[in-house]
Amino acid sequence: MNAPAVLLMNTPAGLAHVTTPAPRHVWWELAGEDADTHVTQTPAWLDCLCDTGPYRDVSRLYEFEGGRRLVFPLVARKHRPQRLDMEESWPADWGIGGPVCPGGVSPAEARAVFDDLARRSALRVGVRFRPADQALWANAAPAGFQSEPHMTQMVDLDGGFGTVWERRFRSHVRRQVRRAERSDVEAEVDRTGRLVPVFYDLYRKSIVRWAEQQHEPLALARWRRTRAFPMRRLEAVAARFGEGCAIWMAWSGGEPAGALVVLRHGRHAKLWRAAMDRKLAHPVRAIPQLYRLAIEEACAEGCRTFDMGESSPGSSLASFKEGFGAENFSSPRYLRERLPVSAAERGLRAAVKRVIRFQDA
Repeated sequence: MNAPAVLLMNTPAGLAHVTTPAPRHVWWELAGEDADTHVTQTPAWLDCLCDTGPYRDVSRLYEFEGGRRLVFPLVARKHRPQRLDMEESWPADWGIGGPVCPGGVSPAEARAVFDDLARRSALRVGVRFRPADQALWANAAPAGFQSEPHMTQMVDLDGGFGTVWERRFRSHVRRQVRRAERSDVEAEVDRTGRLVPVFYDLYRKSIVRWAEQQHEPLALARWRRTRAFPMRRLEAVAARFGEGCAIWMAWSGGEPAGALVVLRHGRHAKLWRAAMDRKLAHPVRAIPQLYRLAIEEACAEGCRTFDMGESSPGSSLASFKEGFGAENFSSPRYLRERLPVSAAERGLRAAVKRVIRFQDA
């Protein structure tokens, strides 16, 4: 890693020192003090992204007058001229990014960060904010930044697992869990990475099912999904997060039936990936049982939320998550582009979906 560069800027919040890449010890310190920090806002997440993709660390530490500090996670593409670069927090499928700042940011500080990002010469600068921050940052966004709507589904863990089970789990989910408890399904949790290959085998089987559901050619589905989520990415996350990466595995008749990957930082847990062999998992309701165990553990560890990720509104997946008490929270992405790159990407994806008659699950 190159030595950090330090800049002095005049901002709406006064003079500010900007250091890039952000020093890791400061980032971890602020992440520990900011109770709203998500797993995907940690230095470990950025390291996983750079370990397994064509990215480099261009995170920024802002130090304002009076000692206020803010870290902005950010990556850019490797080996690409800056005017053709994409600087994002984060790229698609990597989840929520945005600032880490204990106590939140002031409107002037938010505008200072946006102004700094607007001056970047990259072709595209993008950031997706966590739900707790989105209103303040929406008000601070200057002209030139376009809002792209996203939402994330989260289970409120306030009150502990007893409250979540009785008041937030739907009755049909509780019945499915009880059915799993009466079946021969056995569950275990791995925090060493030992079950990574087993999970990935289930993931490959899931791709076949997803391709059928979405009317997608299997070869295209395999190429697209394994490129977006290669096994080395799960290996990197398991290695970087250690105890904070739990692979929950359900076995039926000695065979792997279903699995979840759950990540945790501080008081937030995140369901990152799920996969199953439907022929084995569905009869014994293995997946609902794993969700129950993962959510119960998050409650026991003192987590405030269980993030179940993004789903298309009204989809069967969104409805499935709602059965566990997940609610929808706005988590928009803001983009500044020198050319309409995102519109072109959306148009290309839409055209391909029309050709293959793709159906969102």
